Amino acid sequence: MSTDSVSSAAAEQALSALGALRAEVAKAVVGQDAVVTGLVIALLCRGHVLLEGVPGVAKTLLVRTLAAALSLDFKRVQFTPDLMPGDVTGSLVYDAKTAEFEFREGPVFTNLLLADEINRTPPKTQAALLEAMEERQVSVEGAARRLPDPFVVAATQNPVEYEGTYQLPEAQLDRFLLKLTVPLPPREQEIAVLERHARGFDPRDLSEIKPVATAADLAAGRAAAAAVHVGPEVLGYVVDLARATRQSPSLQLGVSPRGSTALLAAARAWAWLSGRGYVTPDDVKALARPTLRHRVQLRPEAELEGATPDAILDGILASVPVPR
Repeated sequence: MSTDSVSSAAAEQALSALGALRAEVAKAVVGQDAVVTGLVIALLCRGHVLLEGVPGVAKTLLVRTLAAALSLDFKRVQFTPDLMPGDVTGSLVYDAKTAEFEFREGPVFTNLLLADEINRTPPKTQAALLEAMEERQVSVEGAARRLPDPFVVAATQNPVEYEGTYQLPEAQLDRFLLKLTVPLPPREQEIAVLERHARGFDPRDLSEIKPVATAADLAAGRAAAAAVHVGPEVLGYVVDLARATRQSPSLQLGVSPRGSTALLAAARAWAWLSGRGYVTPDDVKALARPTLRHRVQLRPEAELEGATPDAILDGILASVPVPR
C-alpha cells in the first residue's frame, strides 16, 4: 500500500472520528455546536482558544468533556488575583534528600490546559503563559523544557465590564487563534438543561463520555488540513480583509500579518472538516469574526457610539469585494 493511500485512509478516519465529537460532547453539554467546532479547528491548527461568556454557560464543562472525548491529558488552573507565574509554568524545588534543586512541572505540562477566568489574574501571571503558548516550552533558570504535543490552551474569561477583571494585553490576545463567544442558551435548550439536572445529571461525572478520537487522529487531521489547496484569489481576499481593518476609521489597531496567517489556517481546517480539499471565500468569511475580533481595537469615539468589533468586521466583510 502506498504512503499516499495510507495517509488518505488516516485522514478519512480522522474526519470520521472528529465528526463524532459533537454527538459525544452533547451527552454532557446541550447545544454549543459552534463552540465545539471552533475548539476542533484550534486543535487542528495547534492554536489556542479564548472562550468568553457570563458565568454559568458551561464553558468549563465543555472543555473538560472535549478532552475526555479526545482522550487527551487535561489540567485546569483557576486564575485568581494571587496566582503566581510559577504556579502555572512550574518551578525549582529544593530536595533535602539529594541537597539539589529539582524542577516540579506546572499544569502547563499537559495536552489541553483549561485556564479558567484568565482575566481575573494580574498581567504578570497572564504573561507567564506567553512563552508556553507561542514556543510550546517553559524556560526556568535558563533551561528550556518542551511541552507535550498537542498542547492547546482553552482560556475562559468573563466579559471585561465585570468587577475584578483585567484587560488581557494585546500581545497575549494575538496568541489566541480564535475568540469564541459562548452565548446564553435559548429557552428550549435551557429547558433541556433543567430536564437533565432533574434526572440527576452531575457535571462532575463524565463517565458516560467515551473517547471517539485520539491524538493520532488529530495529527492526521492536522496534516490533511495543511494540505488543503488555497488559490491565489483566496490569499488575496484574506490580505484585503486584513488591510481593510488597518484602514478602518473606527479601529485604532488592525489585524497584523499573524492574524492573516491565523485566518488562513482556520479557513483551511474548516474546509477540511467540511469535506473539501480547497478553501472558498465563504470559508474565510465564516471564520473571520472568531479569528479577528480579538485582534482589532476600537477607537474610543467608536466605542462611545456603541460600536463593537463584530459590527465593524461585518461592515468590512460587506465592503471588501469577494473573489468569484
